[in-house]
Amino acid sequence: MRTAYKALAASVIGAVMLAAVAGCGGQPLTYREEGTLGGGVLGAGTGAIIGAAVGHPAAGAAIGGGLGALGGLAVGNAMQNQQVQQQQTQDQISQQQQQIEQQRRDLEMMRNQQQTE
Repeated sequence: MRTAYKALAASVIGAVMLAAVAGCGGQPLTYREEGTLGGGVLGAGTGAIIGAAVGHPAAGAAIGGGLGALGGLAVGNAMQNQQVQQQQTQDQISQQQQQIEQQRRDLEMMRNQQQTE
C-alpha cells in the first residue's frame, strides 16, 4: 500500500508542476486545459489505488492518468465550446442592439425633418 501512496504523491506532484508550467504563460487555464489536468490527476490517483490492490500501482496510475486526462479533455472541450458559442451569441445580441439603436436615431431624425418641413 505504501507504493500506492508514492504513486499518488508522484501524480499529484506532476500535476502541480504541469499547472505551474501552464500558469507561467500569464494567462489563466482554459476549460480544456483545466479538464485535462483535473481528469489526469483524479485518474492517476484512482489508478494508483486500484493498481496497488493488484500489485502494480505505478501502472495503475499511468493508465488511470491517461484515461482520466482523456475524459477530462472531453468534458473541458465541451465546456470551452459552449463558452465560445455563448460569447458569439452575446456578440450577435450586442451588434443587433447597436443596429436597433442606430435605427431609432435615424427614425427620430426623419421625424424631426418631417416636422420642420
